[in-house]
Amino acid sequence: MASEPSWPDAQSGTLETQHPLSLLDVLHANQFEGQSFTPELFRQTEESFYSGAPPTWLNFHISEQSESGFIKRDAYAPLVEKVRDSRRKIGISTVKLFHQPGCGGTTLAMKVLWDLRKEFKCAVMTGSTSNVTKVAEEVVQLFTAGGRCSYNTVLLLVNDQTVLENLKDAVRVKIAKQQVHFAPKMPVVILLSCVRKDEVQHSDHVVLQKVLSEHEKHNFNAKKEELCKIYAEQCDRFHGFNMIQKDFSPAYVEEACSVFKPTKRANRPRKTQLAAFLSLLNAYVPDSFLLESQCRDFFHHGTDRHRDFSLKDRMQPFSHLIVTFQRDERSDKKVRMAHPLIARRCTELMAESGVTRSDTARNLLTRLCRDQVLPLVVVGFVKDMLTKRGPKPKQRNRTKGPINAMQTQDDPERYARLILEIQRMESGKESASVLKVASNLFDGDPFIPQALARFYYTELKDYNLAEMWAKRAKQRDPRNSFVADTLGQVHKNHLKNIQRPIDPRLVLQLASKAIEAFKDEERLAENECGADTTGDGNTRVSQHFNNRGQFGYLQLCNDVFHLLVSQNNTWREVLTKKMSLHSALESLGDKRLMRFNDLINSLGDEILRKSAFFNIYLTYSKPKLNDDPDYISRDTSECYKNFVGSYPSECFKRKGAVLIRKLERKLVDTSPRVLSCLEREFNGSDLKEVTTWWEQILLQKESISYIVALVTLRNKSSEFKQKMPAILDDSPEHHMLALLLCWPADGEARCLLDLGELIQRMKRSFEVAYENHLRSRYLRPLFFMGNGKGLDRIVHRTVLEQNQKTKQDWSNNWIGEKIFRDPEVQARLVKVEGVVRSYRLFATVGGKEIELEANNQDSLWRPRKVSFYLGFTIRGPVAFAVHKKPPANKGKTGNALELVSTMRHRDMRC
Repeated sequence: MASEPSWPDAQSGTLETQHPLSLLDVLHANQFEGQSFTPELFRQTEESFYSGAPPTWLNFHISEQSESGFIKRDAYAPLVEKVRDSRRKIGISTVKLFHQPGCGGTTLAMKVLWDLRKEFKCAVMTGSTSNVTKVAEEVVQLFTAGGRCSYNTVLLLVNDQTVLENLKDAVRVKIAKQQVHFAPKMPVVILLSCVRKDEVQHSDHVVLQKVLSEHEKHNFNAKKEELCKIYAEQCDRFHGFNMIQKDFSPAYVEEACSVFKPTKRANRPRKTQLAAFLSLLNAYVPDSFLLESQCRDFFHHGTDRHRDFSLKDRMQPFSHLIVTFQRDERSDKKVRMAHPLIARRCTELMAESGVTRSDTARNLLTRLCRDQVLPLVVVGFVKDMLTKRGPKPKQRNRTKGPINAMQTQDDPERYARLILEIQRMESGKESASVLKVASNLFDGDPFIPQALARFYYTELKDYNLAEMWAKRAKQRDPRNSFVADTLGQVHKNHLKNIQRPIDPRLVLQLASKAIEAFKDEERLAENECGADTTGDGNTRVSQHFNNRGQFGYLQLCNDVFHLLVSQNNTWREVLTKKMSLHSALESLGDKRLMRFNDLINSLGDEILRKSAFFNIYLTYSKPKLNDDPDYISRDTSECYKNFVGSYPSECFKRKGAVLIRKLERKLVDTSPRVLSCLEREFNGSDLKEVTTWWEQILLQKESISYIVALVTLRNKSSEFKQKMPAILDDSPEHHMLALLLCWPADGEARCLLDLGELIQRMKRSFEVAYENHLRSRYLRPLFFMGNGKGLDRIVHRTVLEQNQKTKQDWSNNWIGEKIFRDPEVQARLVKVEGVVRSYRLFATVGGKEIELEANNQDSLWRPRKVSFYLGFTIRGPVAFAVHKKPPANKGKTGNALELVSTMRHRDMRC
């Protein structure tokens, strides 16, 4: 009699299931116990797996009853060790397994889950990755199932690493919302992420090597002998197993695929066409498949429509290269090639016979996809084959040493690999032809015509067709700013590649069209406000703010400047507003240029605004996993200097304009630019001069930038007269400076300001000013509370970075908080005390508790008294390096935080 499905609880007992989980494939602790299976089912399950089908849980159950069991690759032990080590941590952990497609990575990960099913609550994420919130709900439900005594860590296999961070955040939110309390050292979930990469290099994570070690070869050879005893000569066609056992031998692949060699281009039977479709799809989308029902329908014609037949028999002589499988009895049967390398070689052999990739792709679209209602998953495979861009192969640079995996993300290829290979092996026109057929077939999809437009302007240099397809893509998704970007890029690239000699009217005409497109894109991006969508609410909003419109505008203006100035140096005077266009017409030799007068006059102020945006964007934030590309700041700075650096804008033509002009030229005319001085290696004398200029224009209500300059100057160890003028605006910078200057020193009885209210006001101000633009980015710490008095206790981030004796990878140092391990940094900063309670952090300030954000959310899983370093981002104060409060010590404490009374304006209105 079969046992009731159960999970292990924290004490390694069992727990009966109560609620179905639709997005998780749960592996029970007693999976298959007490169940009986027919020998025929066992045989079919093993044959399917060794032939190349993905493993099922039953495969692992069967292997436990075989002579040699399931082969454990060399990566098995370190992967299990990392999973078990992660259990000693709190909150959420991630373990990554890097592997190449087709070398058994998913099988290895599932084997680990199978062997640990009595230690963890194991599951595989099978639902849509777009519904991360629902997945998080089911993870928490699985963790808490059975009541508090049955809580146990979920070991979740995730095959899409792009959802990891969002899934972590969603689980944290769900745990906090439900107020789930559990053992401090028990993580809620360990995310086992399988990462498929064609090029796998050394990593801090576990790597499954494609080439077998001697130990692995011995085990695979022994397993081969066992299989041959059971299946005789049939095991010669176990391609899934044999490919690994023979170290992916090209000779083996060639022999297996030899049935494709006599392929003819004309009058090919349907079985050959279907085999070609499967090969193409699996060669470029390794995990893809077709439904068996689709394949059967492809053979239906005339009297065959209602006849039953065996797909395996019908597909001879290709049947041994094709596997049919299904996840469970309720799901549809799926069909795919036995291995991605086999699929790739079959595609190559057909191309050598004259059946090109473009022919096969067009036939797949017109004969298999047309006039059928395709399942969404299959449609997704086809679209991925045509539009999904993989990472570029990494170039080894011997002069710069190894690449830090955390420093840069993989740059994507220009197009999907299929499109690139058709271009390389056939022609660009054939690539465009395939995309055109697909665009017309999937007539609601915006991304295929978008890719086609990009192909026309980058590869074929046909800007008229590029414009047509870019507009068609925009019509299909008129509210998507990323789709809208393509039209601006078409005109910008047309301008960049304009034929010589230069025609100024054509330059300005193309610039006008590009500017209109980029402004429309910017408007759309501003309206993509996350969850608060307008209209029918079905618009998919990117987690990232789209700044391509603003940056495209600046790049375009740089091109306009260089093109026109190279044609006639008078344009330099016109574009920088030292001379009006009307006055320059005679020198320029074309009176018809006057129709572009409004466009030219608008450039300066637009560039000012967009340059200010990027200064804020780069100074206050960074990507979570890497750094912003250098060309963003470089091109922005170049455009600013070309157009703005030598003249005052209209908004500054007032008393003090000369000073503002000086500040503009040094790129210190706003608070964010002043804050970036230390990163731009301003010397002390320059910054002292800047601070003096700001002091002189205080009467123009620019006091915020003056104070920022003053604080920044102190971090250069220069002397300056200490003043604190009144702050009259409601910007995030205002609130940050008020908090910096008025935060009570340790030992003070109370603070005259309501710090909690001031923090909330700063957050609200941030939401209005910057949240939409910085929504997904890591907010960089700007200042820290240090050991000092007066303004000297306010320490800029770069001062701590400069303390490091060795060059650090700052792309991840603040997120990972490694910098706080440095004794010099510890000596520079002061510790603040607080408490973690109900997944929230409270600082004890002046006898009151004030809620703060924590830089590392995993530090909030355990309730306890803590100490930490206090930093300030543009959103508010943040606790860094949160640790359990050490035992009471009467040594030096926060007295170093004492701020002299002359530096605090207790009557300041906040």
